[in-house]
Amino acid sequence: MSVAREARPTIRFVDEYCQLFEGLFPEVRSYEAFKLLHLGMISEIKRKSLPAIAKAVGLDHHQNLHHFLTESPWTVQQLRQQRLELILKVLNGKTMILLIDETGDCKKGKSTDYVKRQYIGNVGKKENGIVAVTAYGLVEGMIAANRQDVRQLQLIKDIDEVGFTFTI
Repeated sequence: MSVAREARPTIRFVDEYCQLFEGLFPEVRSYEAFKLLHLGMISEIKRKSLPAIAKAVGLDHHQNLHHFLTESPWTVQQLRQQRLELILKVLNGKTMILLIDETGDCKKGKSTDYVKRQYIGNVGKKENGIVAVTAYGLVEGMIAANRQDVRQLQLIKDIDEVGFTFTI
C-alpha cells in the first residue's frame, strides 16, 4: 500500500492553524480544500463565494471546494467540537464575556439570500432587508468572532457543554 502524499503548503500561519484539524479529514484532498477555504476567507477578495475563492487561491474551478463542502467525509459537529476544545485549552480557565450583536441592513429586491420583510433593529421598524446575528467572545480585551446563522444560534449551549466560563 502506498503512503498518502503530503498536503500542499499554503501560508505558514494558515497551515499551522489547519494542522490542528488535519485528523478530521481522512483524505488529503479534503484537508487541502479545508486549507484553501481558510486562505480564501482571509484573502482580500470582495465576495467570498466559492468561484471567487477558487480563483483567488489559484484553482481552475471551484468544483473541488464545492465537493469538500457537500460530499467530503467529515462532519461539522466534529469540526465545531474540536474548535471549541482548542479555544477552551487556549483560554486555560480564563473567563470569556459573550457578546451578541444583531445587525440589520435594508435591501431592495430579492437577489441576496435571506432578504425578506423583517424587523431591522437599527432602522427601528419592519423593512425589506437582511439580519445577521454575530457572537463574539471577549477575553482579556481581545475579541474572537464566531459568526452564526440566526437559525443555528446554539453557541451558548455549545460552549456551556464544553465547559467555558462566560458572562453575558
